[in-house]
Amino acid sequence: MLLIFNRPGFVEELTEDERTALFGEVDGLMKELADSGEWVGGEALADPSETRTVRAAGPAGAPPVVTDGPFVEAKEQFAGYLTVDCDSLDRAVEIASRWPDVRFGGRMEVRAVMGESGTEM
Repeated sequence: MLLIFNRPGFVEELTEDERTALFGEVDGLMKELADSGEWVGGEALADPSETRTVRAAGPAGAPPVVTDGPFVEAKEQFAGYLTVDCDSLDRAVEIASRWPDVRFGGRMEVRAVMGESGTEM
């Protein structure tokens, strides 16, 4: 799985030509992955302001605390993900390295998805 992290609002700061080029690169890479059979799925995520975080509030059994996003202390937000079926970790890293958001200060995290047996760890 390729996890996409970027700075919210960076796309709106681009010129129209830069946005067109960025989305063109994404479309091209997505087509390449579909044509090679490596594309499994993926989605962009809604704006971080729509986020809710649920975490433990205290001792076991205490009701959880729910807070609104975005997370002011974070400069990057989890923006979406792609699931790919690659022959190797190196290939997944190569795909992530070509994702356009990386050039604009974003980052990609590459992580294997565990199968039902959980033996991948």
